[in-house]
Amino acid sequence: MTEKKSSNLSRNYGWIKNLGIATGLIVIYGWALQGLEIDAGTLASSWPYMTDFISRLWPPNLEIIDVAIKALIETIQMSLWGTTIGAIISVPIAICSAHNIAPKWLQWPANFIQNAVRSVPSIVLGLLFVSATGLGAPAGTLALGIYTIGYLAKFYQEAIESVEVRSIESLQVGGASWLQVAQYGIFPQVLPLVLGYTLWMFEYNIRAASVLGVVGAGGIGFELVNYIRAFEYNKATTMMLVLLVVVTVIDVISSKWRQRLEAK
Repeated sequence: MTEKKSSNLSRNYGWIKNLGIATGLIVIYGWALQGLEIDAGTLASSWPYMTDFISRLWPPNLEIIDVAIKALIETIQMSLWGTTIGAIISVPIAICSAHNIAPKWLQWPANFIQNAVRSVPSIVLGLLFVSATGLGAPAGTLALGIYTIGYLAKFYQEAIESVEVRSIESLQVGGASWLQVAQYGIFPQVLPLVLGYTLWMFEYNIRAASVLGVVGAGGIGFELVNYIRAFEYNKATTMMLVLLVVVTVIDVISSKWRQRLEAK
């Protein structure tokens, strides 16, 4: 009898808990929707303008395919170097911020650096380096490098913190030094994750590089913005299609590489 009563109370508590969560979600999303001040009438009346803009994008102008490919190559180069720079700097920051290997007095400043970098939009970084180096790929590469730190350092930190604790403890009990613990206990476990995160960031940076073109930081985005400003929408479409093809190909290749790394 007591067990049956306890079971009923547990079911009632679970039902009340789920109802409370659902109510809370409805209130939160309702509050967010109210803040957006979406006017359905305005959206409906603006539909003809959107369709007119889309119609101007077609058909793509394939006469500039050589310009698109050249700009795309520059974008890939920017992403490659930006990702590499960011990955190299992210490693020591991640090590210093991981709670399972770094002292607490070192974790706080390392985490602060991560948060500070992530709080700066990529376009602001692009403007910063354009003012320092001028228009072109160097500014975009440096902006991508700093932008990458905010994410890869966090990803690397999560990878380090997910390491099996027993393997570290067994090495420490055996008298292994900090360097030996990192080499034999941490590095083999985090390597697949680190490489997978880095490949993902490289793929993401190709898209991010196109956004940096808005502020003149080189790459395919620079050409794309110029065509849009000149109302040459057909040429802008060509740029976007070339970018779409390359991003899709890189996504497929990097996904296969990540799967192989995770399988090892």
